[in-house]
Amino acid sequence: MANAVALPAGAVPVPARPQGASLTTWVAVCGCMLGALIAVLDIQITNSSLPQIEGGIGTGSDNGTWISTSYLIGEIIMIPLTDYFTRVFGFRRFILGATCLFLVFSVACAFATTLNQMIASRGLQGFFGGCLIPLAFTSVLTRLPAHQRPIGLAAFALTATFGPAIGPTIGGYLTEQYGWPTIFFINLIPGAVMLGLLIPTLEKSPMRLSLLREGDWWGIAFMAVGLACLQTVLDEGNKDDWFGSPLIVRLSVVAALCLAIFIVIEFKVEKPILQLRLLARRNFALGIVANTIVGFALFGSVYVLPTYLDAVQGYSAQQIGAVLGWVGLPQLLIIPFVPALMKRIDARLMVMIGLAIFAASCFMNTHLSFDDGGDQLMTTNIVRALGQAIVLSPLANITMSGMPAEFSGQASGLFNMMRSLGGAIGTAILATIITKREQFHSNIIGQSVTPYGDTVRDFLARTQHYFMSRGMTDPASAYHQAQVLLGQEVHQQALIMGFSDTFAVLGAVLLVAALAVAFTRRPA
Repeated sequence: MANAVALPAGAVPVPARPQGASLTTWVAVCGCMLGALIAVLDIQITNSSLPQIEGGIGTGSDNGTWISTSYLIGEIIMIPLTDYFTRVFGFRRFILGATCLFLVFSVACAFATTLNQMIASRGLQGFFGGCLIPLAFTSVLTRLPAHQRPIGLAAFALTATFGPAIGPTIGGYLTEQYGWPTIFFINLIPGAVMLGLLIPTLEKSPMRLSLLREGDWWGIAFMAVGLACLQTVLDEGNKDDWFGSPLIVRLSVVAALCLAIFIVIEFKVEKPILQLRLLARRNFALGIVANTIVGFALFGSVYVLPTYLDAVQGYSAQQIGAVLGWVGLPQLLIIPFVPALMKRIDARLMVMIGLAIFAASCFMNTHLSFDDGGDQLMTTNIVRALGQAIVLSPLANITMSGMPAEFSGQASGLFNMMRSLGGAIGTAILATIITKREQFHSNIIGQSVTPYGDTVRDFLARTQHYFMSRGMTDPASAYHQAQVLLGQEVHQQALIMGFSDTFAVLGAVLLVAALAVAFTRRPA
């Protein structure tokens, strides 16, 4: 022991400071995060520009929803396949190839001239963009040391919550100023930066094509068909009156059968494409439940608010984007502080507080009126941004707590797939709630609005006089116009009340997610 260094009496040895990730590793992680951001952005970037795109490719509004649906189908199918393809082709080769193909099909979308071309291009864009989301999450879990992982998770949370909120803002501005093709061309800029960051920093690894022979191909096939049918049902169901449509019934049956067979296969095969046995882990199962509900509320709120501003307030795409910017931009200021909070506060408490704040912002929108436009919604949007900003990063930490490294890729795929699927389910359910509650309130209001009431008679008389004073000479036509106006007022008020009810549902669902988190174990 001649080389031992004696410590002074009473001295306490100072533990060695854990080694941090290298600059090269951080550059690679940042490149992966940029990929996740553009993939998430493209889910929502077309939503505020659909009328212009529909006009550009010569299709009707009923068919235009396929522009969004096809992207989501491709994305949801690819996310759970990402871990398998990464093992086959290698992380570097797979992410660089997928990024290049994502950019190629982004350009193809910009040049599409027919609906079929747009659907095919958007579907393939979503397919290759879908892998960028779990690869970014996996890069945090596998490349960063434990003490720096909260920083990586915060960056990933920024892509997952900031992206959906800011997507319509960017899409609306670009469409109004430069035309709808630019919302696809714009991907080339961050895509080129991403490739510039990843090419020199990711280590090369050999392909393992032999794994193709071991692939869970039956599971992949049934999963792909089941998820594609389910996504189509969710996106088209409300428009086609759900099970009143034979097509929706048939697609629902196919989706249920295929997904049931897929689940059976995954529990029986030796090397499943999706490791469902991970759901036996308490934190992972409850975290998946909470994450699915977060996706429900995150994407659902991004659907409900623009729909309200368009249907009730008559906002343009750029105006809607400006309002939603108050949900996205504050998160840029809040999320950088989340890693420091995670070191001092129990992650479960942080998630529950964030979900409660998110729910409170939804409950604040349950008393909407015709006077509530962008200015009046600013406060609730900032509150929503605060809640969203502090949820996803600690939730990911809870869900992945104690996860073996060899399962991190599959866990990442399942975690991200369920958030996207939750968003699709949420959008479909909330669209139906708006429709049904508007019909309910129209019936209730209609029972009170009759020509025999003094208030209604007075309204019709004053409105008839207004139209006649503006040049309408026929009293019967003026009275008819007054009745039409009254019907429009009833419909609009019922629609506003339907949106208020929908926000109440969003708030209640988020409280259920908080309850699920309360039953998790404290992460290490």
